[in-house]
Amino acid sequence: QAQLVESGGGLVQAGGSLTLSCTADETIFSRYIMDWKRQAPGKQRESVARLLTVGAPEYSDDVAGRFSISSDNAKNTIYLHMKNLKPEDTAIYYCHADGTYVDRGTALDYWGQGIQVTVSS
Repeated sequence: QAQLVESGGGLVQAGGSLTLSCTADETIFSRYIMDWKRQAPGKQRESVARLLTVGAPEYSDDVAGRFSISSDNAKNTIYLHMKNLKPEDTAIYYCHADGTYVDRGTALDYWGQGIQVTVSS
């Protein structure tokens, strides 16, 4: 059973914009740190943007200034707003619930199914 469900993604031209959504079960959304990761062909999965319980969100150097992560608590949903997309942004994007700080680090991680984002040059 899927606890995290992603939507959005698709094909966009370089310079365009795209928004991804991830809806989680309330029991997960209320307890976990949520983030977005991506994996390009032949490369390791990398962190893109992370929501924190306090303070400003964190971004990778590659996307800082172009991507923005946000949340709608009433909908148990996080978003990844992507602007000025580049061909190197092409990857499968994953929503992730990080269990590191849940139940003294014993909780399982949860993952969305992955969404393909393709940016054409």
